[in-house]
Amino acid sequence: MAASRSVPTSRLSRFAKLGSLAGGVATNMLIAGTKSTLTGNGWNNKDLLLQPKNIEKLAHQLAHLRGAAMKLGQLLSMDAGELLSPELTQLLSLLRADANPMPHNQLIKVLKTEWGDDWLNRFSHIELRPFAAASIGQVHLAHQENGQKLAVKIQYPGIAQSVNSDVDNVIALLNIARLIPKELDILPLVNEAKAQLLAEADYEREAYYLKKYGELLAHNPHFKVPNVYINHNTKRILAMEHVQATPIEALQNLPQEEQNNIATHLIDLFFKEMFAFKLIQTDPNFANFHYQTQSKQIVLFDFGATREISSKLSKAYLALFIAGSENDRAGVLNAAREIGYFKDALIDSYKNHVIDLFLMACEPLRTKGEFDFKNSQLATHIKNAGLELSAQSQQWHTPPVDALFIHRKLAGLYLIAAKLNAKIDVTALIKPYSENRF
Repeated sequence: MAASRSVPTSRLSRFAKLGSLAGGVATNMLIAGTKSTLTGNGWNNKDLLLQPKNIEKLAHQLAHLRGAAMKLGQLLSMDAGELLSPELTQLLSLLRADANPMPHNQLIKVLKTEWGDDWLNRFSHIELRPFAAASIGQVHLAHQENGQKLAVKIQYPGIAQSVNSDVDNVIALLNIARLIPKELDILPLVNEAKAQLLAEADYEREAYYLKKYGELLAHNPHFKVPNVYINHNTKRILAMEHVQATPIEALQNLPQEEQNNIATHLIDLFFKEMFAFKLIQTDPNFANFHYQTQSKQIVLFDFGATREISSKLSKAYLALFIAGSENDRAGVLNAAREIGYFKDALIDSYKNHVIDLFLMACEPLRTKGEFDFKNSQLATHIKNAGLELSAQSQQWHTPPVDALFIHRKLAGLYLIAAKLNAKIDVTALIKPYSENRF
């Protein structure tokens, strides 16, 4: 765990932090750029931004700010980054770094604000040192009088109040080096980032979805969802059952069949979310999925990024997957339009590149029997096609926001399947929904 650092809480102090960060980076760029020009090497904004001293400064300050700065990196990069330049992908990876924990005096101030002066009376014991940290909160272990262990997620102060200014300032920082294509209308994504961050900062909302998923999966033997302790919850504190399990990315020496089963159940859950629940947890961060080797259950964490999807969108994606499984380009085009793509005046070659990307993503659905995620070149092919698409900068347009979150989840699941060396019959998983679509 990193050393504690007090979180700037006021809009002014957070603005000053980001402002000084941008100013410091710009100064470093100016000095290095002048030296480069004088030695005949020219001036390159991207190279200057990504020099080691700027990388170190960015990582240090963004970890201090926490919250919107780091979550924006997740929303923009969508974990795969196929449509972003390598420079922007590298920079955004910094925004997903672990945050520094709050110092004790600031933590206690938050607890008193949320629970009152008698906050200590709620438990027989609560650890003041967190055992886990995230972008907008840190998690503490608490013990009830009956011995029950709770995981208490406590939000960093000032997060909700600073969303708008933090997002605007991070976008300004990215624009310093022109890392966002000028042809891309970033405003809808920025507005959605703000809305999503405000939603994730509401822990009462997350508690609702945590409870909802617990109900939806109550009779599913493959999943474990922690119980919620409503009497301890506020908008800034989320109390849930402490579940002992191993992070999926740390699993080692499991039989391959068991690893196949884990990946199979996660992709099956994705289809359930899309076509049965019409509710999807959109954050595929590896840390959100743990595994109990004794019960063989997948433990699901973090429901802050949960989104409800409409029946229309659900049907459109089912049509897209079915068309993709049949290599039906016209069907993919029609489904993409239903999802919200191609509303702008785009040239046919660009549309064809987008359809190619969809067809690549559907490759597991066109495979008879098991698809080998470990030995597949799927991720590489999608990345190369995405980079080729991004090169057509004059055709950049903003994709539908819901689609970004859905694609983020699917891409993350593909990465998990590859990490587990999984072989999965994906066609069999979607078959119940494709057969009942009419």
